[in-house]
Amino acid sequence: MSTEMITLIIIIALLVLIFAGFPIAFSLLSIAIMGILVWVKPAALAALASLTMTSTTIDYYIALPMFIFMAAVLEDTSLGSQMYDTMYKWMAGLKGGLAMGTVVISTVIAAMSGVAATSVVTMGILAYPEMMKRGYDKKLSIGCIAAGGCLGPLIPPSVPMIYVASFCFVSIGRLFMAGVFPGLLVALFFCIYIAIRCFLNPRFGPPIPADSRADWKERFISLRGVILPIMLIIAVLGGIYTGICTPSEAGGVGAFGALICAAVYRNLNWKTLKTAVRTSLRVNAMIFWIILGGSCFSAMLGLTGVKETVKNLLLGLSLNPMLVITLMLTIVFILGMFIDATAIAMICLPIFVPIVQALGFDMIWFALIFIMGMLVGYITPPFGVNLFYFMGLGHEGVAMTDIFRAVLPYVVVLMMAWLVCIIYPPLTTWLPAQMIK
Repeated sequence: MSTEMITLIIIIALLVLIFAGFPIAFSLLSIAIMGILVWVKPAALAALASLTMTSTTIDYYIALPMFIFMAAVLEDTSLGSQMYDTMYKWMAGLKGGLAMGTVVISTVIAAMSGVAATSVVTMGILAYPEMMKRGYDKKLSIGCIAAGGCLGPLIPPSVPMIYVASFCFVSIGRLFMAGVFPGLLVALFFCIYIAIRCFLNPRFGPPIPADSRADWKERFISLRGVILPIMLIIAVLGGIYTGICTPSEAGGVGAFGALICAAVYRNLNWKTLKTAVRTSLRVNAMIFWIILGGSCFSAMLGLTGVKETVKNLLLGLSLNPMLVITLMLTIVFILGMFIDATAIAMICLPIFVPIVQALGFDMIWFALIFIMGMLVGYITPPFGVNLFYFMGLGHEGVAMTDIFRAVLPYVVVLMMAWLVCIIYPPLTTWLPAQMIK
């Protein structure tokens, strides 16, 4: 059987399993096993046994449990409410100030937790009722919360960046630094969009009356709520940037810092610890099963010659290199509407990375814009995960169709920021190049 036919069968089998609702990890694993049995030889299955050990114990993944535990602990502290109080006192007097402040807080939470769920749930509980009470437009309010959650996987420390770095063979620390400016750019674009909407139509985000605003003394006192988050961010990212600690060690620092934050805000107890440990175990198990399936799937693609076939096919078309990148990112965008971001990385990167290397592109740049493509999927209907996080909060009068309509403008804004990073690579590559070797 030709390699082209094998490639087609693998693609069809994968799509059938995914859309049939079969778990992604086991879809990849079962196709890998069957592919080796049918097209290689049964003896080659022994290689998968050793691969399962090496693929899940490499240095890249040591940081994963630490950052996941850090996010789980922070989720049960009152940091979100403290930061929201600070934002409310400083920004509520602006048109759209509460919505812009929600994006700002989401950015800070992103720099502490590295996952999307934390900021969506926190801001969904704290910010949405307040914006509704203040007469904000419902779609504007929902959209800024769901879209703000996209910043978690983009602004370091980021959990998705860890496994993307492993498949792209780049430094986790440098990829972390590559996400700083794009993450801030996305947050800035969201705030500009909100400001423009509320300037053109003040009814979308009316400022609170002057007699209800905090005075300057209250504003400065409220800054105590952001001191701990800023210290935690500096400790984690500063340690990586200066070379004082590796990303794995920084994960340990972050996890310890999260425990200190919980203690300071009097949320550190056995219940909090037990919940955080259970959440960490559950999320880690899910991610590592997908990594395991993805590693075996990648090995099968190499043994059957599929990787080489796809690579030669694209390179043989003599297309403009940027057109090839655009094709890859289009595939990521489409997949993001239907399947989980981790699964997209496991399916696409084993095929894309050899092609990108052959085309001579900077792998840090490609890894970052690939992650940004995954982010679009977080808020793209019909299966954007952030949309379901928000829906799960159970706010009265909010239907799934409301959430779909609310995020569409933010999808466009996010894609504009994505395009800027694609067109201007130094935005992603300059800061990693400045890191201490």
